Order: sequence, then structure tokens, then C-alpha cells
Amino acid sequence: MPFVKVGILAVAASLSWMAVARAQEPGLDIQTELTAPLAADQVKPRAVIELFTSQGCSSCPPADTLLQTFAADPEVIALTFPVDYWDYLGWKDTLASSRNSDRQRAYAKARGDGAIYTPQAVINGMTHVNGAEKSDIASAISQTNRELEAVRVPLWFWQERNTLNVAAGAAKGAPGKPVKEATIWLGVVQSVATVDVKKGENAGKQLIYTNIVREMTPIGLWRGQAMKIQIPRAAVMLAETQKSVVLIQEGKAGPIIAAAWGGLF
Repeated sequence: MPFVKVGILAVAASLSWMAVARAQEPGLDIQTELTAPLAADQVKPRAVIELFTSQGCSSCPPADTLLQTFAADPEVIALTFPVDYWDYLGWKDTLASSRNSDRQRAYAKARGDGAIYTPQAVINGMTHVNGAEKSDIASAISQTNRELEAVRVPLWFWQERNTLNVAAGAAKGAPGKPVKEATIWLGVVQSVATVDVKKGENAGKQLIYTNIVREMTPIGLWRGQAMKIQIPRAAVMLAETQKSVVLIQEGKAGPIIAAAWGGLF
């Protein structure tokens, strides 16, 4: 899958925890003694809210405002995914991406319910609720957090000089126990965007969006073993983005078993 201008150069290496085995990839220099910022028992799991929204959806602005509240919670990673399938209603969403619409469809297929709408909040990659209903979102977070407790993975994401570092711990449970393969996603995020809508269902409104995912691409696979990925910061920078996020997700649209914010660009 193409990413931004130059594409990501990344390499994953198995590691004995707290020390990275030497690996070589053109353009990358992976250090041999690079220690994660926190011990595994200090890494707190964070719930993930993915809000699928559109500037052309009249029922979406309350959900966009509500996401700001969840984004202020340190135990939550709240992300906005603007979709493009309402553009025909008279206003082309200025932040939308067809890849976001594809991600939403992939969730519907994985769940088997076919539910695709806006505003839709997908919680921890597992269930969906109306993105404008605070109590429903909170309840879904509590329920899915409990269901994921046994499979959560420690995840570290930090920046050193011009390199983004992603490190994932090993699976819980007995050695040799089957583990579901998971995709490691890297997203580059615009913290805030203000849009004056001129046409369509929200004509005349000024809409504010929070943590807009501008690019989301797979950078590796996690198969139950501790691992590390390094990415040149310049390979993922976009002019409008301020931060980055990493998700570890079973399959490509399954439960999210780890999530972490990266440093500001």
C-alpha cells in the first residue's frame, strides 16, 4: 500500500526484551542497545475510538464535538476518520479519504453486520455505536476493555532524534500457545482542523475536527513475539500533521490489542 511521498522504510526485528538484535536494511540504522522508555508493567492499555464522520452529514457535528471530550481522557485514543461517500450530497469533504471509507467497510465485513453509517464510532476495533451517544460509547469502552484484558500487548512508541521507534512486547500466556497474527498500523494525525462548510446539509456551519487521521498504513506484523520497528521520521511527515499513532490490530479489522501515541513532529 503506498504511503506518503517517499514511502516507509521499516524493518522489524525479534528481540530479547530491552535489547534489540542487530538488523540491517538500506537506509536504516537499528541500534543494538536501545531501551524502551517504560517497563512493561508501567505501560497502561488505552481504549481506541474511531469516529467515522463526514462534513456532508447533518447528524455528525454533535459526534465531532463529543469526540473532543473523549480525546481529553488520557486513557483513550480518540481518532477521526472522515469518509467520502456523502460527497455527492453537494459538499465534498475537505478531509475525507477513500481509504477511511474502506477501513469502515472492512470493519463491517469483519463483524458480519454490514453496518456502515455516520456518525459511527468503532470501539477498540470490536463493536460500533452511534458516535453522538456519550453513554453508549462509554459503555462500549468498558465492555470491550474487559474482553481484551487477557490479550493486551505492551506497546512503546517514542522518537529519538529523527527516528520513530515502535516496540511491542510478547503475547501473554503459555509459550507455544496459538496467537492471532496482528497488523501494526502507523497513522499520522492532524490535531485540529476547522472547516467552514459552504454547501450541502451543513451549509453555513463551522465544524471543528479532532485528531484527524490523514494517513494510516501497515508497517509490520506481530505474531506473538517481542519485536521492534524503526522508521525515519522524514518518511511519514506531512505538512498538516502534528503527531502519530500506532495500533496493533488482530488481522486487519479485528480487535485492537495495543495503541500508543507518538511524539509530536
